[in-house]
Amino acid sequence: MNDAFFKKIENKTGVKMDQLFELANAFQHADFNDEQTVKKLVRQVASAAGKPITKDMEEKIAKTVTAKGEKIDYQTLSNMINKK
Repeated sequence: MNDAFFKKIENKTGVKMDQLFELANAFQHADFNDEQTVKKLVRQVASAAGKPITKDMEEKIAKTVTAKGEKIDYQTLSNMINKK
């Protein structure tokens, strides 16, 4: 991949590539049955997206994700945060 490609992604998302790689790694190795892990991911996504998140919303998202017990991707979590 080249720098121009990464710059396009950064410009479109507003998130630096190192943050995206860090998030991707966190999602890849996360235990989605552990509520504390999911809450941490929610905070990381909210921070990367520049969106404040309330404790209540964090709790609701974590409960939804852990109830399913399935992996969830960055985009789905970002959409949940933006719905608030």
